[in-house]
Amino acid sequence: MAFHEVRFPANLSFGSVGGPERRTEIVALTNGYEERNTPWAQSRRRYDAGVSLRSLDDIGELIAFFEARQGQLNAFRWKDWSDFKSCRASAEVRFDDQLIGIGDGSTTDYQLIKTYASGAESQVRVIAKPVAGTVRIGLQGDELQDGVHYSVDAATGVVTFASPPAVDERITAGCEFDVPVRFDTDRIQVSVASFQAGDVPQVPVVEVRL
Repeated sequence: MAFHEVRFPANLSFGSVGGPERRTEIVALTNGYEERNTPWAQSRRRYDAGVSLRSLDDIGELIAFFEARQGQLNAFRWKDWSDFKSCRASAEVRFDDQLIGIGDGSTTDYQLIKTYASGAESQVRVIAKPVAGTVRIGLQGDELQDGVHYSVDAATGVVTFASPPAVDERITAGCEFDVPVRFDTDRIQVSVASFQAGDVPQVPVVEVRL
């Protein structure tokens, strides 16, 4: 399977239904207690793009995109309108939104991440598909200049510094990002009559691991 560095039309993903899912295995014991475990370290996101289609032109655009990806064969970028920034949805991206690492004096490559925290617990999500031109990097509270102090691989989310950050220097980042996904079906069924009557096709999309 290949990955196409192209984003599903944002006007079609706006209004879609979906979000993160987890897999939890629950065993009920004879004494009434439960044992819970998960084989997934990270959540996986699913969406349905069908609910956001508003016109026959939208369906035509969807079919063209689906054919170009050859159905489930090739993955692509997806904008999750509910979670596409390193900060709150109402805020602007800043260079100090997320702590992505601590300098050790030798490492030059750091992965973009986003940390989800609630109370004393937190989960770290790897950001592998940042939106080009939106990444901002900071070092010890000062913003750095792209192309001078660092470079970003928009296909992997890896930040490479021109010189390694010193020991104990805080490396921060902010960006907009996409979700790597594929279609979760090899066919799209559309009835023009039903669509005009308010019935929308199901277009499942699922996140892929990179």
